[in-house]
Amino acid sequence: MIKYPLGSVSPTIKAKTGRLVSTAANRGMSLEHDLNLSNDYYNEKNIALITKRPTPINVVRVDYSKGARITDAYFEKQSTTDYNGIYRGKYLDFEAKSTLSSSSFPLSNIFLHQYEHLQRVIDQGGLAFFIIRFTTLGASFILPAQEVINFKNTAIRQSIPLAFIQEKGFQINEGFTPRLDYLKAVDELFFNR
Repeated sequence: MIKYPLGSVSPTIKAKTGRLVSTAANRGMSLEHDLNLSNDYYNEKNIALITKRPTPINVVRVDYSKGARITDAYFEKQSTTDYNGIYRGKYLDFEAKSTLSSSSFPLSNIFLHQYEHLQRVIDQGGLAFFIIRFTTLGASFILPAQEVINFKNTAIRQSIPLAFIQEKGFQINEGFTPRLDYLKAVDELFFNR
């Protein structure tokens, strides 16, 4: 059974005028929402088993008067990447990022521990990649993590040009089900070469 969103738009908030407004704090939530819908579809159709990795937190205080609501907590350790799972017998691990830029993706959006984690996945034979959404263009791309790591280690720029992402990566088709057919892009980049 496919669960459809009830007309809610997660990357926005309602302004006092009643219009939906995107904010920097939640612009990545739209991509995450689309990926979660896609993963639900892949899981329900037994195509792949891919899950969102929870952020490890340590709960300090809980308010039980309002139904066990966490009121104080802190991050136990840095999270590695957003998603992991199994597809076509291969382990995959990826990070989802969004940018408002229409021409490049800033490397400052990726943390050192994420580079290191994805390199370890590659070293173990897994599929490691980034899904990057250019919000203003309405376009999402998959880019192998090795390409991002190589770019970071050799380039003098602090951002990856869109042209590089288009050349080394693959644009993800958007549709109804799945919302983002990123496994088609995984096939093109990792299995059909």
